[in-house]
Amino acid sequence: MKFHRTPDACFANVPDYPFDPRYHILKSGLRLHYVDEGPRDAIPVLMMHGEPSWSFLYRKMISPVVNAGYRVIAPDLIGFGKSDKPTSKSDFSYAQHVDWMLEWFEAMGLNQVLLACQDWGSLIGLRLVAAMPDKFAGVVLSNGGLPAGQEPPPAFVKWKTFAKFSPVFPIGKIIQKATTTDLADDVVAAYNAPYDTRASKAGSRIFPALVPLGDNVEVPAQREAWKVLEQFDKPFTCCFSDRDPITKGGFQIFQDQVPGAKHDLHRTLSGGHFIQEDDPEGFVNAILDTAKLAGV
Repeated sequence: MKFHRTPDACFANVPDYPFDPRYHILKSGLRLHYVDEGPRDAIPVLMMHGEPSWSFLYRKMISPVVNAGYRVIAPDLIGFGKSDKPTSKSDFSYAQHVDWMLEWFEAMGLNQVLLACQDWGSLIGLRLVAAMPDKFAGVVLSNGGLPAGQEPPPAFVKWKTFAKFSPVFPIGKIIQKATTTDLADDVVAAYNAPYDTRASKAGSRIFPALVPLGDNVEVPAQREAWKVLEQFDKPFTCCFSDRDPITKGGFQIFQDQVPGAKHDLHRTLSGGHFIQEDDPEGFVNAILDTAKLAGV
């Protein structure tokens, strides 16, 4: 497998991201980057990003959760951030990403994990929960889901078409358009930083096509995962935003079908799709409230 490793120099001017880089080498030889802050014996909060972002997205949330007494772990998915980036779209599949993250998760030896996820962070993160429900103490979900063959919303169809056919793919500007916050120039540049070559964007380009909406090879696996979630009785909190056209109303299926979601901690956050930029405090509060309910 051919892959690109973004030079460290590309990240030299990334603002407000003082976290030491940590790396795990997967069996495939790919290097996976992750942030690991806070006491090693504290309850871990796993913050999983989506596409086309990276762990930089959680920079406003990591320290507040650490300061509350938790250990925060924020990986970069393969193809994103400081992790290695396969340069062929054919190297990416939903199942492969789940396998890569399962391998890393097991190597980390994590237990009593509280998952905080959004976008593709939920598609992959919730599959981890379904594969190892005993390893998780709870879930906090924002602007994401676990689709299993539903028809895609019109906003997603437009996004999928753009990702496939647009001659340019300006990741920083894409993040900006999906937030309600006016991002500073250096923040937009930070979202662009991991992608110093055209080929390094292969993952960002192909991910929309991998979402299991409609007739998709991953639908059976998604349905199996849902069978586990329908028995998951640990705290499961939804904190979707009020201005995301892609995931609007997506919380309802979880509140209806996940036993652990039968509580009154659900809330609506203020902002667009990348709520970590628009309402990080609200997301942090949802995490801490869910942790308290879980007794961790």
